[in-house]
Amino acid sequence: MNDEGAGIHVISSLEKEGLPGADLMDGGTGGFHLLGFIQSYTTIIIVDASLDRFPPGHVRVLHPRYADDFPRQLSAHEIGLKDLIDSACLLGNMPQLHLVAISVRDFQDMGMELSPEVEQAIPEAMRCVRKLVEENNPRPPVPSTEVEGENL
Repeated sequence: MNDEGAGIHVISSLEKEGLPGADLMDGGTGGFHLLGFIQSYTTIIIVDASLDRFPPGHVRVLHPRYADDFPRQLSAHEIGLKDLIDSACLLGNMPQLHLVAISVRDFQDMGMELSPEVEQAIPEAMRCVRKLVEENNPRPPVPSTEVEGENL
């Protein structure tokens, strides 16, 4: 549904480029079927379209802990995603959650094309995801080698 598919476009682009240290999945409108998947990770990054007060194409990273922490109008599957998060919280197995929200104007029109504003936001959303993956998968320190008091 046009801009509503912003998250899918981000994931698809990341799959083409590769993203070491992360498993990528198009959750679509999976709802409660995704509960086990979400609970099997310690960190989850969700990328989704958001109807909010920001102009179309605005990208922001949120760190919601509960469904109420999500933007009021989070894409077309708002209820399913929020209920899914609440269920994980109630079951006591809630991963650390990051939301990369891409502001959209409207997603009621049917189609496969993104608006120009949202299309231009895809690289920024990808950068946000890469940064979050990097922050949550720190690289081990590289041991230094000393030879006669000099670091190599």
